[in-house]
Amino acid sequence: MMQLHQDYDKFLEKDTIIVAMGPENANSFKSYWEENNLKFYGIPDGKQSVLKLYDQKINIFKLGRMPAQMLVDKMGILRYVHFGNSMKDIPENSEILKILDTL
Repeated sequence: MMQLHQDYDKFLEKDTIIVAMGPENANSFKSYWEENNLKFYGIPDGKQSVLKLYDQKINIFKLGRMPAQMLVDKMGILRYVHFGNSMKDIPENSEILKILDTL
């Protein structure tokens, strides 16, 4: 999430809203957002309802949820999906920004 935070203004320039979801409960999620002064939206998904909806994977041997990044256009159409195999398997912001240029 901090990676997205670093380029928040670049995403705004491309008329893109960032929404991050995590496994924590609402209070933990809110605390993390406030401590890190994140500018984008965060949604707690403690019951894993969004995780299940998008078939995000869980691997208990790799600290829980595997990373997933998705681009949804203004019509609600899913335009890009990346399911990571580890917490290090997250696309660079530059890659996502290039994809936004093609939409």
